[in-house]
Amino acid sequence: MRGGPSHLDTFDYKPQLTKDGGRDAKYAGSKLFPSLWDFQQRGQSGLWVSDAFPNLAEHADDLCLLRGMHCDQPSHAQAFVQMHTGSFQFVRPSMGAWSLYGLGTENENLPGFISINPPTSQGGAQNFGSAFLPAAYQGTKFNIADSSQRNRKIDRKRRGEANPDGVNNLRSKTLTKPQQRVQIDLINALNREKLARDKHSPLVEGAIESYELAFRMQDAVPGVMNLDNETPETLGLYGIGEDPTDGFGRQCLLARRFAEAGVRFIELGHGSWDQHANIESALGENCAQTDKPIAGLLADLKRRDLLKDTLVIWGGEFGRTSYSPDANGRDHNHKGYTTWMAGGGVKGGFSHGETDEHGYEAVAGKVHIHDWHATILHLLGLDHEQLTYRYAGREMRLTDVHGSVVKEILA
Repeated sequence: MRGGPSHLDTFDYKPQLTKDGGRDAKYAGSKLFPSLWDFQQRGQSGLWVSDAFPNLAEHADDLCLLRGMHCDQPSHAQAFVQMHTGSFQFVRPSMGAWSLYGLGTENENLPGFISINPPTSQGGAQNFGSAFLPAAYQGTKFNIADSSQRNRKIDRKRRGEANPDGVNNLRSKTLTKPQQRVQIDLINALNREKLARDKHSPLVEGAIESYELAFRMQDAVPGVMNLDNETPETLGLYGIGEDPTDGFGRQCLLARRFAEAGVRFIELGHGSWDQHANIESALGENCAQTDKPIAGLLADLKRRDLLKDTLVIWGGEFGRTSYSPDANGRDHNHKGYTTWMAGGGVKGGFSHGETDEHGYEAVAGKVHIHDWHATILHLLGLDHEQLTYRYAGREMRLTDVHGSVVKEILA
């Protein structure tokens, strides 16, 4: 959730903030700003979830809330890159690349790491890149049109001729598949000659693997991305064909289909949650676009008995402040915020950590971004201290020399 979703209006209930609303905050020129949404205890667990997520609230007993999150930077680009790579200062492999490096792939015809609708800013490709890891571990970007893009007038006939599978840049417009095979064989033969001379070259090895994967994807991707065999009930579960949930609903359904096809790591993108102003309408719109699709994904995974083996993670690069100069929006807050997980070995209906009475700073059960990464790797079956790659004369890790697994949330 790019932009930093407000924990105070979604998953971190602060009754004292409501009582103290309008009073001077500890920063000059700002007033304490209570949530504009009501909170209720949900499910048998009694987790507090706001009315901004009515559908997701029905799955409270599956959610594991981490309410004591904190990171090192209050700026979008640096915090976003740190969330993905563990570092805001240096180019490092993304968490998806590390996961694929540790786990390997389950489907040779699809990428092991897919990023759907990643941002071009806020670090761009660095957020799904492999940096010094072999290129085979970098993420593959998929752009999925939202409902507004699908409703534009387009030349469907011309699009059909150039794009028969409904997937951009998948097939060549000028070469048949046998012709492509001949071309790739020639390129790879030249690359292997260079590899034989150089003895070791991760760049050349990555190029060979990328060409071969791209060739195989032409047959595998259309079937995974074709939603025609999904029932109307399933499409409705994700809000597909409805406004305003169609765009993110398609992302969530594709995530399930990619996971079923053996893709190890799938990231979905939605933004912007950067509500410095107009928070009531802007945050309300964000939640309306994502609430039903996320709830649909959890329900669909659960009914297919996949949730226990799938780790679902929700979050942004940081949270928002409990104060505002004009009671209209919230500023960046990296000192305390909320993310949540579901399935994949975490306790459902559970809350870990807390912020202070006004929700500004994590004060108990604190989870730094390095701890978050260590815990995610642990849930994927990887030891963050043992998952290393030698580069620049040292053993590199996603968590660098930091991080501890948050054992309290493990089921």
